[in-house]
Amino acid sequence: MCRPGGARPATEAMTAFVDTHRERYGVEPICATLPIAPLPYCERKARQADPSRLAKRIRRDALLCEEVDRVWHENRAVYGARKVSKQLRREDIPVARCTVERPMKNLGIAGATRGRRFRTTIPDEQAARPTDLVQRDFTAARPNQLWVADLTYVSTRAGFVCGAFVIDVLSKRIAGCLMVMDVFILS
Repeated sequence: MCRPGGARPATEAMTAFVDTHRERYGVEPICATLPIAPLPYCERKARQADPSRLAKRIRRDALLCEEVDRVWHENRAVYGARKVSKQLRREDIPVARCTVERPMKNLGIAGATRGRRFRTTIPDEQAARPTDLVQRDFTAARPNQLWVADLTYVSTRAGFVCGAFVIDVLSKRIAGCLMVMDVFILS
């Protein structure tokens, strides 16, 4: 299990590995092999045993998660970070908006978004599908040998913009594009 953008395994995975094999090999020999030092491992285990050793921010976020969840549910699950932080300040809990964003992200909650969701395409299940001429092999030996196309809709205040792009596979450059404005007008 690797973290995005790095080849080093996650700290949790390395800690679990050391915990599994520490009786047989010992902590220091395992840490000498893995890219983890013994001191951070021991400190992590001490923090798991004694939560008072956790950083102030982590302890505050744990307490704040309960308050953020309570305020969010009391307000019919529509408040975003800005309104939750304002409500907490009204209740004499000093907190910044950016501090509320972290617990909301960890809890997987978000404020309601305005506007309707538009379904831009309705697929016809009975329609014939185009054949895959390249058999999902998107490699090219020379420029202009293989082009791929994409169609996307972008919502704007005035309506939807439909964009069609043709991209050269080798150079990854746009060979052509077409934008159609106001495909759907919001009412």
